Amino acid sequence: MPNSSSVSKFLLLAFADTRELQLLHFGLFLGIYLAAVLGNGLILTAVACDHRLHTPMYFFLLNLAILDLGCISTTLPKAMANTLWDTRAISYEGCAAQVLFVFFLAGAEYSLLTVMAYDRYVAICKPLHYGSLLGSRACAQMAAAAWGSGFVHAVLHTANTFSLPLCQGNAVDQFFCEIPQILKLSCSNSYLREAGVLVVSVSLVFGCFVFIVLSYVQVFRAVLRMPSEQGRHKAFSMCLPHMVVVSLFVSTVMFAYLKRPSVSSPSLDLMAAVLYSVVPPAVNPLIYSMRNQELKDALWKLMTRCVSDAANFQSASVDDS
Repeated sequence: MPNSSSVSKFLLLAFADTRELQLLHFGLFLGIYLAAVLGNGLILTAVACDHRLHTPMYFFLLNLAILDLGCISTTLPKAMANTLWDTRAISYEGCAAQVLFVFFLAGAEYSLLTVMAYDRYVAICKPLHYGSLLGSRACAQMAAAAWGSGFVHAVLHTANTFSLPLCQGNAVDQFFCEIPQILKLSCSNSYLREAGVLVVSVSLVFGCFVFIVLSYVQVFRAVLRMPSEQGRHKAFSMCLPHMVVVSLFVSTVMFAYLKRPSVSSPSLDLMAAVLYSVVPPAVNPLIYSMRNQELKDALWKLMTRCVSDAANFQSASVDDS
């Protein structure tokens, strides 16, 4: 049986067996990837270019867009390339890099979502202290802490996982390198160390989730006491998108990593992985912009300026010719 020293590559899960279905899956995921790049790219550009969006909430949203772009770019392009070229291979180093970046970006994103819940809590429950509690320096420190915690978390898991001896072949039952699937390839009982680390990580995730829930309990109590219906509507518009994003992210990750082996199947594992690694980066820009008039105005202004600049450039080119 092969061990970790003899494994030079892994074989990822193929989306389909027939060439027609492979190309169909390639087109589908290419569309999702381009939508994610476009949506998050527009948010990045709008927040960076519009001075009205230079606030803590949009600073954290900008960081979230960067993390979403990184997360989907870590997994989907390799899967699309394998589908297009009809191969399943990924190098040992490439697999380790995928695990590192997926855990880094996902861990940083979850920490950032926790920080964003605190931002909403302070904005609604302690508005008079908002400027002092969430100044530019404090925001930069919290964002750096989110990124740093994600990196430490990723290094710990990656080093732990790839130090395990592999005795069950090199076929990974997932479209990217995912720790639970790699643990299935490890020798008997050798996976318990990483399983213990995963339990600690899940405990921290649960602690952050409790903090988010308690923050929003206080937020909703404050919102319901607001005398103005317009004020309540504005507060809900700021908070509901974040709650949807957190719920989607946490529920799919918990299902992927905590489900019992008896309910595991390749198709179910694939669906769970798509839901937490592909869907959130693609839909987060839509969720955050749907009920946010400031962001919609900034995006409209940005697109109008781009169209106007393109028309002026074309007119100038015609005049020169």
